[in-house]
Amino acid sequence: MNILPGNLRFGAGQPVKRLEDQRLLTGKGQFIDDKPEEGALWLHVLRSPHAHAKIVSVETSAAAAMPGVAAIYTGADLIKDDIGTIPTLSIFKRPDGKPMTVPPRRLLAHEIVRYAGEAVAAVVASSRADAQSAAEAIVVEYDVQPAVVDPVEAVKPGAPVVWPEAPDNIVGAMAYGDAAKVDEAFARAAHTVELDIVSQRLVPSAMEPRSTIAEIDKTGRLLLHVQSQTPASTRDVLAEAVLKRPKDSVRVLVGDIGGGFGQKTNLYPEDGIVAYAATKLNKKIRWRGDRTDEFVGGTHGRDLTSTASFALDEKGKVLAYRVKSIGCTGAYSSGAANIIPLVLGPFVQTGVYDLPLVHFEVQSVMTHTAPVGAYRGAGRPEAVFIVERLFDAAARKIGVDPRAIRKANYIKPAQLPYTNAAGQVYDSGAFAHMLDRAVKLADWDGFAARKRAAKKKGLLYGRGLTSYIEWTGGRAHTEKVSLHATSQGRVVLHSGTMAMGQGLQTTYTQMISDTLGIPMEKIDVVQGDTDLAMGFGSVGSRSLFVGGTAVAVSSNDLIQKAREKAANVLETSVEDIEYQGGMLTVVGTDRRISLFDLAEKESGAKLSVDSEGEVDGPSWPNGTHICEIEIDPETGVSRVVRYTTVDDVGVAVNPMLVTGQIHGGVAQGIGQALYEGVSYDADGQLLTASYQDYCIPRADDVPPIVVTLDDSAPCRTNPLGAKGCGESGAIGGPPCVTNGVMDALAELGVTQLNTPLTPQKIWQAIRDAKVG
Repeated sequence: MNILPGNLRFGAGQPVKRLEDQRLLTGKGQFIDDKPEEGALWLHVLRSPHAHAKIVSVETSAAAAMPGVAAIYTGADLIKDDIGTIPTLSIFKRPDGKPMTVPPRRLLAHEIVRYAGEAVAAVVASSRADAQSAAEAIVVEYDVQPAVVDPVEAVKPGAPVVWPEAPDNIVGAMAYGDAAKVDEAFARAAHTVELDIVSQRLVPSAMEPRSTIAEIDKTGRLLLHVQSQTPASTRDVLAEAVLKRPKDSVRVLVGDIGGGFGQKTNLYPEDGIVAYAATKLNKKIRWRGDRTDEFVGGTHGRDLTSTASFALDEKGKVLAYRVKSIGCTGAYSSGAANIIPLVLGPFVQTGVYDLPLVHFEVQSVMTHTAPVGAYRGAGRPEAVFIVERLFDAAARKIGVDPRAIRKANYIKPAQLPYTNAAGQVYDSGAFAHMLDRAVKLADWDGFAARKRAAKKKGLLYGRGLTSYIEWTGGRAHTEKVSLHATSQGRVVLHSGTMAMGQGLQTTYTQMISDTLGIPMEKIDVVQGDTDLAMGFGSVGSRSLFVGGTAVAVSSNDLIQKAREKAANVLETSVEDIEYQGGMLTVVGTDRRISLFDLAEKESGAKLSVDSEGEVDGPSWPNGTHICEIEIDPETGVSRVVRYTTVDDVGVAVNPMLVTGQIHGGVAQGIGQALYEGVSYDADGQLLTASYQDYCIPRADDVPPIVVTLDDSAPCRTNPLGAKGCGESGAIGGPPCVTNGVMDALAELGVTQLNTPLTPQKIWQAIRDAKVG
């Protein structure tokens, strides 16, 4: 971890309004679709209508003769040109001990398609409409094969096989803990509770669909304009793995991103085929996905099926915790597809509780469906959902208060730093304190009166409680930035992290302004250009606590370099130079020089530092969420009417931005709990391929959310004391809302339903309970 001067300020605690908003809200954003066409050719992707089929033939002659068509590409064309595949991390073992094996992820399918929506051919034409029309004229003959879409069915003997080298459809497996000791604990337990739990498959719903533009510049370099949370790795994968050319021959440029949520982390086949077409035709090529392209061709999230159980003593202390899970990867493994269920989930599966005796078994499994990848929280929402649902179920079975059972099992302050069952070290936290604050702020004692009032209206009323924890960092604990003071009187930051709605421009500007004493309006934050900054990017809520550490380091480095330069100019020792507010002064004199005058004397008329920020490990944001739910038993419609959170994000640089992040995450959590769910039919056809069939929450589905930030346990792994915050709401939200619904239904004897808790599902459960 970087050690920074104690008197260095980082702009912490100031609710500065977002600098980005004036530009974005007045239509001046720089999104890919805002770029002028300037004679660009359009690319359209033809997708497979089948979930599993052999490609017998692809006839393109009629399409090639249509007006405006410049080129048509098939999988065979890319094989002939030695175009590579999109790699994945092959770091796991199969249950038989052999290395994991996955089908090659090609830009265009070759010989076989493995999910409905897989790209089969690409048409390049003078207009988007011409490309679409020509694609409809391509004749593909398929030999349709049996498909499997349910990961639980996929591992059963005789199931259709996605990839012959994994005949059981299992990509990889991991186990944690001691099975024998857990079995012993269950045998002697006073109480046991077990639930079958599904975190259903979800579709990320960013405002801006994926889009790509590729062109060759005057020097022969390939320029790729793309939405990417990780521009550097996007460049490297495209250059080295796909196009097989030097990395420095490719420049990736990222403008504004209308929402990422983890989905825009990897290189997609569409990005690769656009770049390939640009190199083949030496023309600017552009592609813009429709919503249906996002539904059928983008990565999905979640899709974890688990059986979980607690063994408890008479008082509700958990003796052992057992989970068996199947995580679906879809037909192909995206970069993080296997890491999410096999590693990231188990990292937090014990939550904020002292549960050292565990046995977790996890398998990642292929099906004939769209690939599963990172989606806000990536594994942690699924894991926290399991442990929080179990605690509520255990409290109900034993007959104890849901607060009491949690308090009996919380990690105590004296146990910190605490190593959990998956070997992860929690450096800080005050878990019981968070619960106590949330209980007061949510008016816990007033719940009974609100429930009586709801009953008079004929409504069921319930309360949900969740204590969550989140692992952040993306296993990348360093980040590089460059900071420049220019002769024009501006300070410019180049960072490899990527803004996608978090407000990084505002936060970084705050930090630099506070440290250097330079007005915010004189500071520029530049991201999304691999020629200017090569960092790990923005995943796993790492941007502030890792990227912000690099910003703090660079500010300090720039001051130190400026002091050295000023000492030479003013002919004194470095120790006699004092920096304040952009001026460097010889202590005790009126001899001084400004930072920007120093820059004018430098090569390029700028004073620059290249800096690296390093943290000691991940951060562990956590908190308590409490909500109240009303249900109309006549319709099954649920409504979240109150929502209170107390969140520990360590030291918040901009509390207003953190609050906004938590609001957004909770909204997505409400969507997961009540509305959203991907559905395939038995043949692998996506039934929820548009917002007519896939429901996301609207503004009137989200109640006022009261967020309180608690900084009583600052992070100890970075000099800012900050913890990641971008995914917290999406982790605490789903179990909190689900627990609230189940609490409302408990008086009817309904104790378990799987999300999404749709009106139809709840109405049917109420009806069945009354009949029973």
